[in-house]
Amino acid sequence: MAFTYWLPNENGEKQDVTTDNNAVIIIGANGSGKSKLGAWIEEQSFSDVHRIGGQRNLSFSEDLPLKNYAQAEALVFYGDANRYNQDFKMQKGNRWGWGMDRRFTTRLLNDFDDVLAALLALKNNENDKFVEQCRIAETTGSDKPIAPTTSVDKLKSIWETVLPQRKLDVEDSKFYAVLIQNGSEHKYSATEMSDGERAVLYLSAQVLCVPENKILIIDEPEIHLHRSIMNQLWKTLEDYRPDCLFIYITHDTQFAAMHTHAEKIWIKNYDGQKWNLERIESETLPDELLMDILGSRRNVLFVEGDNDSYDYQLYTSLYPHYLIVPCGSCSQVILRTKAFRANQQLHDFEVYGLIDRDYRSDHEIETYKADHIYTLQVAEVENLFLVEELIRYMAEHLGANADDTFSQVKSFVINTKYANMINRQICQSVVAEIKYQLSCVDISKQSEADAKTTLNSTLTSINYDSIKATQEMKFHGPLSRNNYREVLSVFNEKELSKAIGRFFGLDNRMYTSTVIRLLRGNSHNEIVNAILPYLPPEIPRE
Repeated sequence: MAFTYWLPNENGEKQDVTTDNNAVIIIGANGSGKSKLGAWIEEQSFSDVHRIGGQRNLSFSEDLPLKNYAQAEALVFYGDANRYNQDFKMQKGNRWGWGMDRRFTTRLLNDFDDVLAALLALKNNENDKFVEQCRIAETTGSDKPIAPTTSVDKLKSIWETVLPQRKLDVEDSKFYAVLIQNGSEHKYSATEMSDGERAVLYLSAQVLCVPENKILIIDEPEIHLHRSIMNQLWKTLEDYRPDCLFIYITHDTQFAAMHTHAEKIWIKNYDGQKWNLERIESETLPDELLMDILGSRRNVLFVEGDNDSYDYQLYTSLYPHYLIVPCGSCSQVILRTKAFRANQQLHDFEVYGLIDRDYRSDHEIETYKADHIYTLQVAEVENLFLVEELIRYMAEHLGANADDTFSQVKSFVINTKYANMINRQICQSVVAEIKYQLSCVDISKQSEADAKTTLNSTLTSINYDSIKATQEMKFHGPLSRNNYREVLSVFNEKELSKAIGRFFGLDNRMYTSTVIRLLRGNSHNEIVNAILPYLPPEIPRE
């Protein structure tokens, strides 16, 4: 089934948009004109569009005032029971306000009673129709029809799909929730429901009682809904109303990413009159990551680790104007940085990757720079806690002598640790260099014969003895020169930063957490200045 809706072009003029999908997500950052765009779409055809605004009151009466369906539908859809008044129908003045009080995006929807009344009236109509069909069948001697699945039956089914530990009961004009726990049931009035339960009830009833073949615009579909049920609810409602087009207006990147079947449109910016819109069609980028970045409106820095790693904890403070995206491994940082830079048409942001130096050669490090992927001036992020400038600052801050403390740390790092681990470091570096040279060989598009030739040629060109000699020089040089900074640039030992706290009068493992705490507090500038010389200068911090 094809659906048609409208979007403004670059001149703000109405243009038809056709889609075969019954879900469209319009996503943008706060202040990007999302709600105004939803109202603009509704204004193009008030009679074809039903918009559920972001400002909605979830309170309702315990005893609902019953109405016939025509009255209740007019109240929900137009804001007034007189559905035949052309002014109400064409402008929805009673729903969104008239004249100076016309508040399409900020007016509070206070229609919960009317929505539930419309649903009950619709059920009564369905039952009345069934009874009439039964009477006709009795008169004509034909088979009686099958009992219909009423709007209330659908509401109950939706409720129990989204909230499986609860049932929904409807008695006369009263709604009850039933909590099922340990084989027993606890029944309570709908007026005692949680905000999440009320939201499920309200939104489900809204969708079910809307007339056929409408465009449903839902502003902020995530309000009052827990993430565990949000996508389940909307996908279920879409399945129950395949005749309607659902347009979601949101800034919730996870909702957009998890709603994978929906078409997605990004509001890049809004100048108060015109919108700059971009359809998101990329299949190579992970949806959730893409949406996070589109919503952030900041430049992006891909880093190693996760949200609890030193990478993320340090870089969020060292690069405060960036969206820091932890990717886990260095290979993921490289892949994602390249992918986003290859799809520059989707965003207006600068994208960088920051990885540990590890055992990489200078040639490998220079190669990555072409893709805006840079390395630290130390072997790994943990070594930032060990740089001389920071050691001296922390010693003074904690009341120790800076010269004595640094001398002890330097001796421990170089003489106790590095000197005793150097052979293992050289071995791992040799392996890393051989792996890198092999990874540079691309035989994926070659014939089998050419692939064998290329691979054999590469294996022949790899000189183990030469690589080992180079790595021995690389690691023994800093040791023979007793050069602390050079040692930190090649020494890969993640636990080292957790072994020096005693030199400051701290528990060993308290040192790094103390640095993080001070970095986030009054010592922010001093710690940043201490670490700054070891960050890649190619990534601007402002």
